[in-house]
Amino acid sequence: MLTSILDDVKRQFSSGSMVTRLIIINVIAFVIINLVHLAFNLPGNDGSSGSTMYTDILHFFCMSSDAWHVLTHPWVLITSIFLHEGFTHILFNMLFLYWFGRIVSDLIGNHRILPLYILGGIAGGIVYFITAYLLPYGAGGPTYALGASAGVMAIVVASGVLAPEYQMNLLLIGPVKLKYIVAVLVFLDLIGTSVNTNTGGAFAHLGGAAFGYFFVLQLRAGNDMSLPFNNFIDWITGLFKPTKKKEKPRKVKAVFKNKGKIFGNAVTDKKVDLSHQEQIDSILEKIKKTGYDSLTDEEKEFLFRASKK
Repeated sequence: MLTSILDDVKRQFSSGSMVTRLIIINVIAFVIINLVHLAFNLPGNDGSSGSTMYTDILHFFCMSSDAWHVLTHPWVLITSIFLHEGFTHILFNMLFLYWFGRIVSDLIGNHRILPLYILGGIAGGIVYFITAYLLPYGAGGPTYALGASAGVMAIVVASGVLAPEYQMNLLLIGPVKLKYIVAVLVFLDLIGTSVNTNTGGAFAHLGGAAFGYFFVLQLRAGNDMSLPFNNFIDWITGLFKPTKKKEKPRKVKAVFKNKGKIFGNAVTDKKVDLSHQEQIDSILEKIKKTGYDSLTDEEKEFLFRASKK
């Protein structure tokens, strides 16, 4: 059964959209982090030491309000936006990513989903860091943030700016225009900044939302912010692809002793040294100009042998 599940995941990841791939990555990270939590909290383990080790591992990948932590762990700007501990946390983030991500993908292309998600998440992390440093909610010591909410909010707001009149069918409510859904979600985050339970998270959501709005405005102005991001990703992936060695063209020695024309040039009892590809190109050019029937028997034979290689 496990093998079958893994095969399905691999197939969906290789053939699915970027929204599907992001969901898969988030779910895999969720499973791994919870398995780590389980490993350090099995019955018989020292609960205190196990929880401490788990927390240290988790914080290694989390965004923090502590400047030294961010400077020494720069990867947290990326890794934190793929981490979830609670089931409801990842459930709603992935549902929102699926619903609104498909809209954005249909409107501006699948290739802009990843840049919007990553850059929106980074923007949210930066806003979280700045507000935690400047505002009282971060005065009690270092805090940590994780979750895809900022990146998802960037996609949510982008969808609302791109298609404000688009209607979504909400359970128990019916069809509602996208602009109203997005406005309510942003408003809830604004209210959340005054609640002590997740103030930093609310600020991060707003940072991602602001980036999504800015991303679409820049795109309409002719500045595609996804272009340099995708070029950088292509460069990174290109480093891990094996380079193919170019084969040197083989030299073929063709000897013709009959008078007549060959490859469009007059020859009489001459030895002509041409590369294999040059001979093929010459024959094809001759066919283009005068037709296949104009080829000599030697040219037809050569072309036939070349097609078999």
